[in-house]
Amino acid sequence: MTSHPPTNPHTTKSHPTTAHRRPVGPTPTGNSRAPDNNGTPSNNRTPDNSPTPTAAEVPTPHPSKPRTLGTWLPLLATCLGTFLLLVYATIVTVALPSIAADLHAGFGPLQWVVDVYTLALAGLLLGMGSLGDSLGRKRLYVRGLTAFTVATLACGLAPNVQVLIAARAVQGAAGAAMFATLLPLIGLTYTGRDRAKAFAIWGAVAGAASCAGNIAGGILTHFLSWQWIFYGAVPLCAATLALSAKVLARDTTRPTHIDWPGIVTFTLAALGITFGFIRGGEAGWSAPSTLLGFLTGAALLAAFLLVERSAARHPTQQPMLPLALFRSPAFNGMLLAACVYYLAGFGFLPVLSLWLQDGAGLSSLGTSFVLTAQPAAFFATSALVGSALHRMPARWTLGGGSLIVGLGDLAFLMTAPGSSWPALLPGLVLTGVGAGLVSPVLPATAMSSASPAHAGVAAAAANSARQLGLALGIALLGTVFHQYAPPPTPSPTAYAHALHAVFLLAATLALTGGLLSTHLLTRPPHHHSKPHPAAS
Repeated sequence: MTSHPPTNPHTTKSHPTTAHRRPVGPTPTGNSRAPDNNGTPSNNRTPDNSPTPTAAEVPTPHPSKPRTLGTWLPLLATCLGTFLLLVYATIVTVALPSIAADLHAGFGPLQWVVDVYTLALAGLLLGMGSLGDSLGRKRLYVRGLTAFTVATLACGLAPNVQVLIAARAVQGAAGAAMFATLLPLIGLTYTGRDRAKAFAIWGAVAGAASCAGNIAGGILTHFLSWQWIFYGAVPLCAATLALSAKVLARDTTRPTHIDWPGIVTFTLAALGITFGFIRGGEAGWSAPSTLLGFLTGAALLAAFLLVERSAARHPTQQPMLPLALFRSPAFNGMLLAACVYYLAGFGFLPVLSLWLQDGAGLSSLGTSFVLTAQPAAFFATSALVGSALHRMPARWTLGGGSLIVGLGDLAFLMTAPGSSWPALLPGLVLTGVGAGLVSPVLPATAMSSASPAHAGVAAAAANSARQLGLALGIALLGTVFHQYAPPPTPSPTAYAHALHAVFLLAATLALTGGLLSTHLLTRPPHHHSKPHPAAS
């Protein structure tokens, strides 16, 4: 994720209506990118307008002091937390067939094993920023990491798929607490060139974690068992927790209003809609449980809008997501691109993993290496053109990248009943290239699409839109796959038809969303702040 290193060494005074968003502001979560399933930023810098802490908040190392090993221990602690957080967004993908066989899980529960982590992360990310401001970022990070460690162990010990899903939900909620505080802690600990170097190192670790998920999941499942994708991380979680508690500086706390009604209604609305998609594939689109999920999600989404509007009018409350942001065409275009490129570029990975192992006959290890073609293309794109992307208009990067993802989905249509893994490579490469165009500039574009006062929450909203796009993509595309290739043993023809339906729908959504976001990003912004080059 890219942004610019702060150049103003002085403290930025918080406005009373925006102070609660500082943890998810430009320096921290606004900059942080959730896993691209397959990639992360080619470079990471903090924005020019990011607030800097006072000396009373955190003692920061003076740039002139000699750098020692101890100077970088806080960065090591946060990078280890980043690795753990992002690797668990993808590590279960290749293990799904083994989980299904061992826990006797159907296709719907398998979708929840992946989706519930992403939903908890997306639904709680904005609110956790406010909580970090009240509790202190170090305290919330340590508590989140503690819960993450316990939940990871519970995942490995799960006796059935229901317990596994519940433990994954706790993992996602704990991950949101970590994600909302990781980059703020780095920004508060380092200054000047050390801060720029710290964010660059963080970006490299984040990229490695996203790529390592599929590979680690395949290796551990192949040589040990799926439980070891969780057991293996427990010692690392414990070591990270001990290191973090010792070396991270404690920041000051500020009593702030937390928009609990907004957090609850937003998260439950996302859960309801996702449940409707997954249940539709299992019980039918007209089933009472399916309709109940959609209706509940829609009602809670309406309630969320009313809650946020009421909070904006109240003198002592602040909304989690100011609805005024949606008046900006650039903000809407950015959110649309963030959602559709993630949905269409990565939502198909669980069903692709199932097909590679059950249909094409690959092992979990072979499947992990095939899927790695996508993050490889992502990293190559970011490395080759990453610096140039920030000088291009956002309609070319966000809109154009989404369109390339759509073309990649169309390339998957080359699969036939007798096809094997080589038929997937063009689609994996193209979707990786498209994602490599969108991801590096998305945070900066998000911040430039809003006024300076709302830049941080706009960037955090982009992260949430990405994760929600992934969750809905897994649910929607998985449901379509299930309709055409019902278990237990679909024929090669049924598998081919299922993949065609999945990728045709993904391509339609990506191409439509790409064109619409391009149009919205072309329209002039409604605020008067100086635009970032990425959004010009």
